[in-house]
Amino acid sequence: MRRNQWLAAPLGAATAAALLSGCGSTDGPAAKGGKGVVMGISDKVKSTDPASGYDPGSWLLFNNVFQSLLSFPKGGTTPEPDAAQTCAFDGSDSKVYKCTLRPGLKFSNGHALTSQDVKFSFERTLKINDANGPAVILSSIAGIDTPDEKTVVFRLKTSDATFPSKIASGAGSIVDHAEYPADKLRTDGKAIGSGVYKLDSINDKSASFSVNDSYSGKAKAKNTGVTLKFFNQDQAALKKVLESGDVDFAFRGLAAKDIAGLSSTKTGNNSIEVVQGTGAEVQHLVFNVKDETAGKLPVRKAIAFLVDREALVKDVYESTATSLYSIVPAGIASHTTPFFERYGGTPQPKKAEAVLRAAGIKDKVKITLYSTPARYGPATDQEMQLIAKQLNDSGLFEADVKSVEYEQYEKDIEAGKYGVYVKGWVPDYPDADNFTQPFFGPNNVLNNNYDNKEITGTIIPATAAKSDRSAAGPDYTRLQDIVADEVPILPLWQGKQYAVTRQNVTGLQWSLDASTIFRFWEISKG
Repeated sequence: MRRNQWLAAPLGAATAAALLSGCGSTDGPAAKGGKGVVMGISDKVKSTDPASGYDPGSWLLFNNVFQSLLSFPKGGTTPEPDAAQTCAFDGSDSKVYKCTLRPGLKFSNGHALTSQDVKFSFERTLKINDANGPAVILSSIAGIDTPDEKTVVFRLKTSDATFPSKIASGAGSIVDHAEYPADKLRTDGKAIGSGVYKLDSINDKSASFSVNDSYSGKAKAKNTGVTLKFFNQDQAALKKVLESGDVDFAFRGLAAKDIAGLSSTKTGNNSIEVVQGTGAEVQHLVFNVKDETAGKLPVRKAIAFLVDREALVKDVYESTATSLYSIVPAGIASHTTPFFERYGGTPQPKKAEAVLRAAGIKDKVKITLYSTPARYGPATDQEMQLIAKQLNDSGLFEADVKSVEYEQYEKDIEAGKYGVYVKGWVPDYPDADNFTQPFFGPNNVLNNNYDNKEITGTIIPATAAKSDRSAAGPDYTRLQDIVADEVPILPLWQGKQYAVTRQNVTGLQWSLDASTIFRFWEISKG
């Protein structure tokens, strides 16, 4: 993410063919209840402007300070109306999407939120097109019409059934047109939205949020405010303040061994516990299919037969991840397990040898695995070294590992210098599309020279046109099968989400689901 950036170190589908209608509690200001809570986080908030931020910290802010037309309900992956009262595709081709705003919407500054603000927000993000922003998610928009103050009509360039999920993400944040410049980013560090919370202050060390009395929606705040404390990837410091009670809970950034160790920590009468939830973060080995060695399908299949995922998640990640056998992770609609079916769940050295010998490969295969811990975490080198050992222990490979700084790593991948390298992915929205189109569609993010005409020419366009996402299931099954047969990437693991908390904090489970939306309003402190 950000969110569609490659990450690794720990979103199913939008069924928008039918009219979406509001449900749940009555409209009105978020109710102030409970106490204020303090949250420790390793990520920075890189931007308070939704036209720029595309990182986990920034989207955490966006999801709580700004409203989107749609949002993901707790525990769910189908978007529901939020700032909108209803939304639906107009027609069967998923190219026109119409929303009607709920009445009484206001920004935290008291200004009314109308269709003009919605149109302004989307057009602004696209016009600024910030390199670190989410404009790429909205690229299917051809135009936006506002026939009245409550109606917004999106005209799309092509069929895009995942559009509801895209605008339910941080990319759909609505800003006040009177507060934000139309053609440049806001740089004063302030944020004016209509979400459950308002940003009171932010600096390099912390951010403070209070409940927004102007909010109109379904959420009910169970606290009086949230304070974020930033630890900038300092895992030891984050662990220390959690143990001392200087923060009420920690999210993202604790080492796997610390998560395991803290679960048994006692601090007087208040012990520390680990709350676990569903995650959709994934990591893969990527193969450059034009590489002299990795470009050979039998070599890629042999590696698929030999990698022991269970050992990776147990020995390297302390079981904070689970083995992944497809490009679409578990918990996302249309997930299947073709890599398990073809290559098994344990190493198969005899089958690996057979596939190499059948291709006339008799000598040990010399291959280098490339890693970049600066981007994907310090455990990445350890993980790649374990995979190299697994390959070498088979007697079929002579593998080594090279660790490269991230900037150089990306340049070398783009230049085609690596045959095998690691990539991680955090999705923008919980749909199989976000785990397939970016990897295998035009101008994909893998840079591995893989191009399957059936996937790009038939399957991806077909799935994009099906607003009933369950109807896209057979297409996604076929896509996953093709990838397992041709092995342009090898799925390794799927991350779990964790929050480590003192026992007087509740509600965290509602922020640890496949949508990856962290909901401040669900957290309460006794």
